[in-house]
Amino acid sequence: MRRARVTVGLALFSVVLAVISFAQQLRATGDKTILFESFDEPFEGRWIVSEKDEYKGVWKHSKSEGHEDFGLLVSEKARKYAIVRELENEADLKEGTTVLQFETRLQNGLECGGAYLKYLRPQEAGWVAKEFDNDSPYSIMFGPDKCGGTNKVHFILKHKNPKSGEYVEHHLKFPPSVPSDKLTHVYTAIMKPDNELRILVDGEEKKKANFLSSEDFEPALIPAKTIPDPDDKKPEDWDERSKIPDANAVKPDDWDEDAPMEIEDVDAVKPEGWLDDEPEEIDEPEASKPEDWDDEEDGEWEAPKIQNPKCESAPGCGEWKRPMKSNPAYKGKWRAPLIDNPSYKGIWKPQEIANPDYFELEKPDFEPIAAVGIEIWTMQDGILFDNILIAKDEAEAALHREGLWKPKFDAEKEKQKAEEAAATGSDALAGIQKKVFDVLYKVADIPFLKDHKDKIIELVEKAEKQPNLTIGVLVSIAVVILTVFVKIIFGGKKAVSS
Repeated sequence: MRRARVTVGLALFSVVLAVISFAQQLRATGDKTILFESFDEPFEGRWIVSEKDEYKGVWKHSKSEGHEDFGLLVSEKARKYAIVRELENEADLKEGTTVLQFETRLQNGLECGGAYLKYLRPQEAGWVAKEFDNDSPYSIMFGPDKCGGTNKVHFILKHKNPKSGEYVEHHLKFPPSVPSDKLTHVYTAIMKPDNELRILVDGEEKKKANFLSSEDFEPALIPAKTIPDPDDKKPEDWDERSKIPDANAVKPDDWDEDAPMEIEDVDAVKPEGWLDDEPEEIDEPEASKPEDWDDEEDGEWEAPKIQNPKCESAPGCGEWKRPMKSNPAYKGKWRAPLIDNPSYKGIWKPQEIANPDYFELEKPDFEPIAAVGIEIWTMQDGILFDNILIAKDEAEAALHREGLWKPKFDAEKEKQKAEEAAATGSDALAGIQKKVFDVLYKVADIPFLKDHKDKIIELVEKAEKQPNLTIGVLVSIAVVILTVFVKIIFGGKKAVSS
């Protein structure tokens, strides 16, 4: 256990060194950050909690478990939460690369709830910070969500259809799943100017997609060029059957539709030793009618049945019957064989016509990001958000991961390993202790220790209740046994000094 504490202490010390190194590197690279929220200071004043009635969840400025690092904590179960921070300068997603990144830690696990962020459009779109809710218009929603059959890292782009003017949610197909542990994880979305999207979890690429590909987003940002004609109807004489029964086929004369599928095996012979007169079950001999049994109300009492013990060593009991076997004459109901349908025209589909809603798009018409919000409904508490980053450079996001997230993650992994090792060691020790106690109980029954049996049992029972006393108990019992041996050998007399 001491070794485990030392290991964890060294891991935590490495976090401090890594953070110092990170700060130095960040100054050296130049700041291409639009937003970086570390939650090192209380969030009040920068973040605005929604005043809507349904959002009763209490946000807390709290340390991550086992760290001195602070984050924004979901503190209560089964609540709706909403909080938002406005950016000093809007993030333009149309120019260059944009990186969205943040950390979450599900300190109590995640059975049902979301831990995603919403990147909101400018307030001209129709929302107010103090009334931030599910309907507040966003550009992108990104992050983990798990409940029931849902287990995904969402990426949803809300995009304005240039023809209809409506905003449509476009969901990333086949997104990554959510890590199922209690460690800190970092989620990264990288949007490139060539329409490429990359999703990273803990710095590892889990998904690559193209914003304009129908294979990657549902619904596709660019509609299909053609659509089925809604006015086209299938002709009444259209035959979609590729095969039809042969009208000229005739059932063979020897075809017996009434022949059973199985018949008795006439060649079967009753096994030798079969107990014809013994039932398979008998009344339980030790059963007796309960004293409070009322025949008028409860009916006539019958003893419960048990398997007849005489049948266990016999091949069988009761009336022997021949087993059944497949009937070689069985053919079932006759049906005419199928032949190619001469009138077959294929599966009917309506004709394709030009899609009136089709438009071309060279790149998404991204709306700028004016604020970052967290709006979730979760059944879990203990969700911690930290190190929210919006940047225009992949290298800067990687620097944040390596300098802030990775040392913290590594320390948590070391702690987890130490705890698992300690738990495994405790389980093994408990197993050994149980075996020791079993032996000691047997020792107490040794005839020459009969005068000390009660004392030995008392000591063993004490050790069972307080396992940390096991070594002391073993020493005490050893002293008792040694004392008895001395008495046996020396007849209870003191040794004579020479």
